[in-house]
Amino acid sequence: MIPAKRYNPLLMLFQLMNLIKNSIFFVVFLFVIKAGSDSAFIKYGKVIFILAFVITFISIIIKWFTTKYAFDNKSFYLYKGVFSKSERSIPFSKIQNINRHTALFHRIFRVTSISFETGIKGDDAAVKFEVVSRIEADRMEAQLSSTVHIDLPSIQESDANMETFPPEEDDSKVSSTRVMHFKPTKKDTLKASFTSFSFLLLIPLIASLYFKINDIFHVEEEAEGVISEIFSSWWLVFGIIIFLVVASAAFGIVSTFLKYGKYEISSDVDRIYITKGVINETSFSISKEKVQAIEIKQTILKRLFGLAEVKLTSAGSLDFGEDKHEINSLYPYLPIKRAYEIVSDILPTYKVTEKMVRLPKTSLWVRLLWPSWIWILTAAVLYYFKPIILNMEQAWWIITAILLVVIGIARLLDFLHTRYVLNDCFVQFKKGSLTTTLFISKREKVIEVKVSRNIIQKLLGLASITTINRAKPVYYAGVEDVPQEVTNEFCKWYKGRSGEIKVE
Repeated sequence: MIPAKRYNPLLMLFQLMNLIKNSIFFVVFLFVIKAGSDSAFIKYGKVIFILAFVITFISIIIKWFTTKYAFDNKSFYLYKGVFSKSERSIPFSKIQNINRHTALFHRIFRVTSISFETGIKGDDAAVKFEVVSRIEADRMEAQLSSTVHIDLPSIQESDANMETFPPEEDDSKVSSTRVMHFKPTKKDTLKASFTSFSFLLLIPLIASLYFKINDIFHVEEEAEGVISEIFSSWWLVFGIIIFLVVASAAFGIVSTFLKYGKYEISSDVDRIYITKGVINETSFSISKEKVQAIEIKQTILKRLFGLAEVKLTSAGSLDFGEDKHEINSLYPYLPIKRAYEIVSDILPTYKVTEKMVRLPKTSLWVRLLWPSWIWILTAAVLYYFKPIILNMEQAWWIITAILLVVIGIARLLDFLHTRYVLNDCFVQFKKGSLTTTLFISKREKVIEVKVSRNIIQKLLGLASITTINRAKPVYYAGVEDVPQEVTNEFCKWYKGRSGEIKVE
């Protein structure tokens, strides 16, 4: 085992900068906006803020001196405390994912941050190094990769669009050959900026900034005459509109590039690697064996452009800082056919079946006739208040009727999109009205199944089937209103899992 050592000294500077960043609001409010205030609340607030800042700063230094870490070829060991000492060990076998995040601070000092996520719940679910040298991070990752080696089938020869990059050498002499599966082109970036509506963020951003400045400096009174003069000239208004449209489009493209630029999806025999970001670089890697399920999502706009988002479900936490909802995504704007190809290339043991079984027509009547509590409550409120809209006294029942039609259309679309299939050792569910989700999982990754029936389903010979996968939180997927015969096939299919599961 490597002797225990303290964390990188730059960790104190990193935490101090975060402390200053989180204190900016209080500094501006107490020492700028309320600088001349004689209020006792402000005076005591300044004292409390300074004391809290100093105590937190001292605690950062003390914490650095009293926390250490070490690792060998089996586990991480974390030590902390002075008078009340504690030691925690995390076996490498429990680690599900590896996340890296390189912000501007890390780039300046040539360091990085790395997090080893486990399937454990609670605050101790991950081993996090907020500031660590890149060599040290590579050494940790190499040690983990060389210890927890998973024997998987070899990846088949890649097609013409894939690149193979040579093995990188590290201290552990662990070599691997990665296959590049996807890099976004300029066309992909343009599609992403449009379908993500990032171009619409500029105007709200300008408005928010204006109101914040106005609250401090009261610029509205000074600009009142200028604004009235601008609106009196049609060509100035037209020019401003053109400028905002062009600026919004440019803002959308730039923000999308900064977020998804340098996006790479690659893999080797054991792991999947996702890297993104231009200024703040984030990388995520997961063992192929730890993938519990795959989700392929499509919104209405993405369906029109033939795009989809592929997400990986893992037993470990899939978040690191600001990217907690997107780090497990294989690029949110993949062409749908390319998405299927990438899934097959990255995870050869997974199969995507495009031909799936539709629901019987009986289930459509169940969905249409099932009472909607949203419509009932809305109709009751509108009937009670009977609001007059656009001088129409009967507007309330028109809104009620429109809402009923919208709910009916949504349920009809959900019926048309909902499909399922049990294919050997795989299960696939597809459902959704405006946004569709295709769920794919292997039988050995399903830890529990559930079959349920309500009164109406019993009368019509229908049922609901559900699978449960390990995730944080536990992931439920299923289909409602399938024929009763399918439940017997579903349970029989799950019993075949006994010959596939591996006990650690």
